[in-house]
Amino acid sequence: MKNMFRKFGLPVLAVGLLSVVFYACSKDNSVGGRDETIPANKQKISIYLTDDPGLFDKVNVDIKAVEVLVDTCMKDNGDNDRWGNDDRCGWDDGRREDECKVWDTLAIRPGVYDLLTLRNGVDTLFANGPAHKGYIIKIRITIGNNNSLVKNDVTYPVKTITGQSKLIVKVRHSEWEEYTTDQMRLWLDFDVKRSIVEVKRGTFVLKPYILVWTMKQTGSLSGKVSPRDAYSILSVYNGNDTMYALPGWDGYYKVRGLRAGDYNIFVNPSNGYNDTTLTGIKVEAGKETKVPTITLKK
Repeated sequence: MKNMFRKFGLPVLAVGLLSVVFYACSKDNSVGGRDETIPANKQKISIYLTDDPGLFDKVNVDIKAVEVLVDTCMKDNGDNDRWGNDDRCGWDDGRREDECKVWDTLAIRPGVYDLLTLRNGVDTLFANGPAHKGYIIKIRITIGNNNSLVKNDVTYPVKTITGQSKLIVKVRHSEWEEYTTDQMRLWLDFDVKRSIVEVKRGTFVLKPYILVWTMKQTGSLSGKVSPRDAYSILSVYNGNDTMYALPGWDGYYKVRGLRAGDYNIFVNPSNGYNDTTLTGIKVEAGKETKVPTITLKK
């Protein structure tokens, strides 16, 4: 895995769309929830957003609206569908839904936001509000035209495929967490390595790849890497999952949304420091694994 980012270069370094700060946030500030009165025949929906980081200076994203599709008949919650993360995301084809399925609009703060504020355990309350009772099977995100990324102080426009603006994210009923009665939440985690593709030099298109998780069903790991001038990239992986982290100025990193199991951490530094690999790091659902500080040497 040595130099995997540098070897492939900018074309495959994807940008996680939509890591926007709608509310002031800090590490893990969105955990928990406030009990409140919920209208009859409704449930409260909270969607949090986090980001697998990319090697960019900024990513500016134009968000117009967020909706959820609720199956009020609850005839089929989709848990038996055989689709996976590769086909979880797509663009709205305009097909009409049957009479049991209702679109509800959630509250957001629409506008253009820099997504790169969300990394190392930071997330934001992306959208929330009441929706019809039932199984939530899709999330629809309306994206505006004012999207861009900044790399080495150069700004590049980011376009959706064929100008489409409504992103569909399929979800299963079992993927939501009911943290109190009639209050549901989940996290959307954009895989930045796959979400934007450079189709030719300086031209980027959006092809979202999204992980869905809750804190109850998944675990996390965190730690520090030193020295600061190593500018390390961390790959957290096993036979099923691979996620990434860019430590902050203090060397701190955190990776969330990991399914229970044993993981390895590959540290890919710069400035002449030697890479290193840690193996056999155990992650448990609902828990945070603390990794000893990694000190790199030349």
